[in-house]
Amino acid sequence: MKLRRVVVTGLGALTPLGNTAPDYWTALINGVSGADRITRFDAEKFKTQFACEVKNFDPLNFFDRKEVRKYDPYAQYGMVSSDEAIADAGLVPEKLDLDRIGVIWASGIGGLVTFLEEVSSFAKGDGTPRFNPFFIPKMIADITAGHISIKHGFRGPNFATVSACASSANAIVDAFNYIKWGKADMFVCGGSEAAVNPPGVGGFNAMHAISTRNDDPKTASRPFDKDRDGFVIGEGAGALILEELEHALARGAKIYCEVAGSGLTADAYHMTGPHPDGDGAKRAMQEAVRESGLSLSDIDHINTHGTSTPLGDIAETKAIATLFGEHAPKININSTKSMTGHLLGAAGAIEAIATILAVQNNIIPPTINHFTDDPDIDNSLNYTFHKAVQREVKAAISNTFGFGGHNASVLFKKFVE
Repeated sequence: MKLRRVVVTGLGALTPLGNTAPDYWTALINGVSGADRITRFDAEKFKTQFACEVKNFDPLNFFDRKEVRKYDPYAQYGMVSSDEAIADAGLVPEKLDLDRIGVIWASGIGGLVTFLEEVSSFAKGDGTPRFNPFFIPKMIADITAGHISIKHGFRGPNFATVSACASSANAIVDAFNYIKWGKADMFVCGGSEAAVNPPGVGGFNAMHAISTRNDDPKTASRPFDKDRDGFVIGEGAGALILEELEHALARGAKIYCEVAGSGLTADAYHMTGPHPDGDGAKRAMQEAVRESGLSLSDIDHINTHGTSTPLGDIAETKAIATLFGEHAPKININSTKSMTGHLLGAAGAIEAIATILAVQNNIIPPTINHFTDDPDIDNSLNYTFHKAVQREVKAAISNTFGFGGHNASVLFKKFVE
C-alpha cells in the first residue's frame, strides 16, 4: 500500500500566553512568562502558590449558560481551540465528506474540576447521594472528542488518547497514521487540560514534582538550569488540523508544514522517573527521523520536553547528545515550558504548534530563565537561551514524555509539493 502524505492546515491554541494561536506565538518569540500567583483557588496553605493559568477566558463568550453547565473547563478549552483550528483551516462542512473527518482528542486527567466539585459536595452533605446528572459525561477523558464531532458533524474515527503528559502528542501521531493509511482524510487532533485546582497542585506537591519558588513565579520554570526545582503546572489546549495532501490541495488549503515522521516508545523503567540515559527518548526521536526518510544531520531544531525537573532534563539531553553525536551542537534546542509551564496532557499539542510555527517562520522561540549552567547537563548543546533565534528550519522534532515511561516524538518539515 502506498502511504499518503500528511500536512498541517489549521492551528488553534488557548494557553497561559495567549488565547489564540497568533497571540501564543507572539508571546513565545518575545520570551514572555505565563506564570503568576494562582487565582483559581486560595493556595495560601499549599507548598506551591503559583501556576501558568489561562487568562481572560470567559466561557460565556463561547457557550450559553446551559452549555457551560455541561462542559468541564478542560472540555471548554478543547472546544474553543478546536473551533479556532477549524476556522483557520477554512473548513466548510457542507463541502466535505464528513464520514472521512475524525477527531482524536487527548487529556492526561480529564474533568478533574468536575470530579472535585461533585465529590466535595457529596462529602459536605448528609451522605445522601445527590450527584449532577452530567457528572460522569463531564469528567471522562474522551468526552471532548465527542463534543467536537457532535458540534461539527465529523463522523470519522473518534476517540481519546491517554498517556499522561505524552497524551496529545499521541493524538497527533494517531491522526498522522490514520490519514497515512487511508482510514480518513482529515483529523482534528490535540489535547486540553484543566488541573490548576487543589487536587492537581496538591497531588504534584506531594510528589515533589512542581516548583515551590513562590517568591519569584515568573522565573520558576528553569529548564536546564542548575537550580531548577520542578515544573510549573499549566492549563489550556492546543488543536491541529491534519489533512491528506491531495485533499488539502484540492480544496486550496493553506499548508503550514508536512508531518513527516513519528516515534512512540516506552522506557519500561519507572512509574514516574525517566530512564537515566534517556533510552526511550532517544529511540523515539530515532524512529521519527527514520520514518521521515531524513538523516540525523537534517534536523535543525528540537522543542524538548524540557520540564525543569532535576532528572528529566538530564535524561533528555543525554538522549539528544547520544543520538545526534557531532551534529547535536548544531541543533537549536529549546523548552517552551520555560514560558507556558507544563500543560500535562495538552503539552504535546501546544508544543507541536510552537514547532510547526518555527518551521514555517524560521524563528525558534527561546528558553527563558537560565541563570546557572548545570555541570550534569551537556553544555555543548545549543539551548537557545534568553532570546529567539532566526535561522532556516527545514525539519524539527517535538518531544513529549509522560509518567509511565511513555515517549512520543513528532517530526515536522517544510512542505515541498
